[in-house]
Amino acid sequence: MTTLKAFFTAALLVVGLAAHAASPDGLPRGEVGIVATVIDGDTVRLKDGSADIRLVGIQAPKLPLGRKGFKAWPLADEARQALLALTQDRQVTLRLGTTARDRNGRTLAHLVREDGVWIQGEMLRQGWARVYTFPDNRQLATELSALETEARDTKRGIWADEFYAVREAADAAALMSVLNTFQIVTGTVHAVAKTKERIYLNFGDDFRSDFTISVDKRDWPRFDDAKLDLSQLTDHTIEVHGWLVSRNGPMIEATHPEQIRVGARK
Repeated sequence: MTTLKAFFTAALLVVGLAAHAASPDGLPRGEVGIVATVIDGDTVRLKDGSADIRLVGIQAPKLPLGRKGFKAWPLADEARQALLALTQDRQVTLRLGTTARDRNGRTLAHLVREDGVWIQGEMLRQGWARVYTFPDNRQLATELSALETEARDTKRGIWADEFYAVREAADAAALMSVLNTFQIVTGTVHAVAKTKERIYLNFGDDFRSDFTISVDKRDWPRFDDAKLDLSQLTDHTIEVHGWLVSRNGPMIEATHPEQIRVGARK
């Protein structure tokens, strides 16, 4: 029987070469500038730039950055140092996604260094970030995910730290202990339930306490476009990326198909 690890290894072989060769050069071109400041592992500032640049598609460990009571995530300083080594005083070209700015006024962009290095891809390859996509900014998600998988399999960077471990859907109690954090959860879908407004992927007998993935009706067309039939995922082992919240037990809201990786049927 094909295992989840074997499935993801096969997927990596299919897209791995494309991931290493990929770049965001096909995306709309933004400003070109010299990186003057590296704020954290996924944010930089250009010399004479109009706004901070948030590296779209990835999430590095977070630093407090003046937020009262905020505790730095493990290896946040190391992630910043990795981005510093890649970009400080180097020329970069911005490649823009569908949405060009976030709610904080930062420019959302992929960064390509003057020698062609794709900064997001390199941060993932080195293991200093996780894939972090949105419905309106998910270009190159397949290539990003392949690079993340490569780093995870070899336990580079953050993947050697238990804080970033892939969580088991079957352990609902452990998931409840890390609520309101970004997590990667894996498990076998026990049942799929559909209402007029939502689809639920349930990972246990008790939907009131077990881990669940919820998909709102307004987001169903994205899954349809990707030919990901959520109703057919019973007994499939899957992996989901997202923010873990409490809704009748631990739950992740999936808004786009790139959050879910489908493995073998049990």
